[in-house]
Amino acid sequence: MSLFCVDIGNTNVVMGLYQDQELAAHWRIATDHDKMADEYAMLILDLFERSAQDPVAVEGVVVASVVPPLTGIFEKLSQRYFGRQPLVVNAEVHTGVRVLLDSPAEVGADRVVNAVAAYQRYGGPACIVDLGTATTFDILSVDGDYLGGAIAPGIGIAAEALFQRTAKLPRIELIPPPSAIGKNTVQAMQSGLFFGYVGLVEGLVARFRAEMGPGMRVIATGGLASVIAAETDVIDAVDPWLTLEGLRLIWEMNQGGRNRESGLEK
Repeated sequence: MSLFCVDIGNTNVVMGLYQDQELAAHWRIATDHDKMADEYAMLILDLFERSAQDPVAVEGVVVASVVPPLTGIFEKLSQRYFGRQPLVVNAEVHTGVRVLLDSPAEVGADRVVNAVAAYQRYGGPACIVDLGTATTFDILSVDGDYLGGAIAPGIGIAAEALFQRTAKLPRIELIPPPSAIGKNTVQAMQSGLFFGYVGLVEGLVARFRAEMGPGMRVIATGGLASVIAAETDVIDAVDPWLTLEGLRLIWEMNQGGRNRESGLEK
């Protein structure tokens, strides 16, 4: 079957189209709170066309969102342009993950979705490092239970804060500098941000391993996962489409229960 997966984040909307269980196409677009359903649809349909994918063939849509105003926008888009009522991942949806927190409802849908995919692919115990708008660390037990984790500002947020809150520091490209000792302002900022976040990942992983044991696997995902992973040996795997895979798995767990024709239920 053809399944359209959508991960709505604060900075990017990541989308993937599965043909059966294979990721046939994937896209990343900027999150825009002001876009309407029709505007997003025109962009998405253009991406389908450029990737030689047929939107008419889509049999199911599954959505994870941490941007509540856009959740409804994508529900309308799915109904109007794909003829499907989407499965929206929330506390009512079966995921197979026990969230062992004081307030389980506080956990973002994307973090639970990542947990589903990480446990399926890598087993437990595991640490998922998601280098997105925020840098999040999610810990899974040997049985796949979600134990908690840590949240830090994302590297992009840190870079923007330096630019906005200082008089002379520029907005910079987030790439590794030639050396840790910066020879100019831009290189010094890149060193502090890039290698500083490498140190953040290494330090927190060391603390998690002290609690979880040396067998804990570390999986990195998100836009900067590959460049951060290249600078440290604490990351065991880089999986840029982990969330899309989790969405596919959750769809299958729920047996496409929301895969109905649009308008469909009266």
